[in-house]
Amino acid sequence: MATTVISAFNEFLRDIVNLDPDETKTAKNSRNWLIEQQIHKFPEKDDLFPNLYKEKDFYFGSFARRTKIRKLDDIDIMIALSAEGGHYNESQHHVEITVANDADKLKKLCFENSNILNSRKVINKFLSLLKDVPQYEKAEMKRNQEAATLKLSSHGWNFDLVPCFFTKEDSFGRTYYLIPDGQGNWKKTDPRIDRDRVSSINQNNDGNVLNVIRIFKYWNKRASMPTIPSYLLENIILNYYAKNTHSKASEFVDMEIPKILNDIHSSIHSTVMDPSGIQDDINTLSYDTRSKISERSLNDYYVAEEARKCENERNYKDSISKWRDIFGSEFPEYT
Repeated sequence: MATTVISAFNEFLRDIVNLDPDETKTAKNSRNWLIEQQIHKFPEKDDLFPNLYKEKDFYFGSFARRTKIRKLDDIDIMIALSAEGGHYNESQHHVEITVANDADKLKKLCFENSNILNSRKVINKFLSLLKDVPQYEKAEMKRNQEAATLKLSSHGWNFDLVPCFFTKEDSFGRTYYLIPDGQGNWKKTDPRIDRDRVSSINQNNDGNVLNVIRIFKYWNKRASMPTIPSYLLENIILNYYAKNTHSKASEFVDMEIPKILNDIHSSIHSTVMDPSGIQDDINTLSYDTRSKISERSLNDYYVAEEARKCENERNYKDSISKWRDIFGSEFPEYT
């Protein structure tokens, strides 16, 4: 229950949208325990487990970028392995890792009768040891076959563990992570760029962009339109603030909502380039899906403008009612 729009949004963000701080702390401790006390000891438990490159482990995904909303369902971790003198070759569709002849542990994880590393076999090697982790409940290959998913009985979230290799600098001085592509080979990625981009844009806006991203992820999951892929939505919002540097995001998230709704209305029809430059357009939605999202965004934009108008007139009851039209019954009621 809320008496002002500001108090309604504060309550909504605190109790419904943002992750619970205590749960976040527990999740980080659990993540660190899994990596440091379990996975980093896999080579000691199994002589055939590949050598690790611990310094290049990487926490990625929305939990690491602090753009995750409730409920906390998965935590993404990249586990770096030593290439042991191997090298990679890139084609148009995938990356192949060729294992050195003396890299005995990795050779056992190659395709039959070859020195080409099989990413599915690497994931399965992780799975064979994850089943011995204390409090283990379930470990299986993720549906897209790009990660090992671990469920611990003591927590409500899964860990998505992605084996990876860190490349040497290429001719342009760039380095990458190579991760499973779901087909047995590998693909390039660089989550450092996403991490740094979110952090930089958020800092340039006095730390106010994260709440905007989170509240739109909540808006996005409501069943009133097709869902925008979370990563695409995040980048549309970041692109907005990256190009609109003449003013900073307000600490009052309701002031930002009409701007972003209006931007989604048009941007969802446009190309959205991969920030890392590895892919091209990450907006692969169909025309019909884009049209439905655009229409919903525009409708909610008009409602948000009415809500802002009511608030400016100190008609908090009607303003809160209109915000509930946008965000649903979990948005606080006026009291």
